[in-house]
Amino acid sequence: MINAAVIGACGRMGALIVETITTSPDLQLSAAFDLTNVGKDAGEMARIAPLGIEVSDVKDLERVLKKTDTDVLIDFTVAGATVVNAPVVAGCGVNLIIGTTGLSPEQRAVIDGAILENGVKAVISPNYSVGVNVFFKIIREAAKYLSDYDIEIIEAHHNQKKDAPSGTALRAADVISEAVGGKEYVYGREGIAPREKEIGIHAVRGGDITGDHTVLFAGNSERIEIKHTAHSREIFVKGAVRAAAWVCAQEPGIYSMDDVLGL
Repeated sequence: MINAAVIGACGRMGALIVETITTSPDLQLSAAFDLTNVGKDAGEMARIAPLGIEVSDVKDLERVLKKTDTDVLIDFTVAGATVVNAPVVAGCGVNLIIGTTGLSPEQRAVIDGAILENGVKAVISPNYSVGVNVFFKIIREAAKYLSDYDIEIIEAHHNQKKDAPSGTALRAADVISEAVGGKEYVYGREGIAPREKEIGIHAVRGGDITGDHTVLFAGNSERIEIKHTAHSREIFVKGAVRAAAWVCAQEPGIYSMDDVLGL
């Protein structure tokens, strides 16, 4: 059985990850970390039965990970926290599943460096949904045939999401750009802004929208829209737990969900 820890265990995503781990045939919860509810039962914080595992302070990350013989840690927090905590986790020889979005190139370089220097294994992805990763594959193929069409990406999320545009929208733009030989990105438009040879990226924030992503290929007299809609955060959590079980059997290195799913 794989010992898995969760950081941000009392947040919406973290609590759902804790719950999903308890139903996994491959993983068992070894530790839970947060800035709040320290000392409380992680199961109760996830609104399930008590698990006998207390929520630990993030400041105790290194000590608790070593004490609990944790194999892999799942992190769906925020960029400023992940860039600090991931090197600590890697330094403990613990593998990583990172779903944090909004990481700057500099932050990603710090995280990647720590993973490679410590010889651990990691999956880093802006989206752990199986459907979204198939969506990436579909838009890659479409872009090859529609490279001369105008391309726009529209994403929508709940009003509490901190980063914009979403990591998934940025990944979609990268996938398309790579397929067509490079494109500039324009984030929204205002004033006099004639369309050039760019990918337009637009973010909508409102209500409790879990996550919508649409790629629009617009040509003369026709258009193609490819869309993925998430109905529940469970799709991200199930993918992350699947990745956690998968990564522990791999060679040291940094992987994507394409690798996990064999895409």
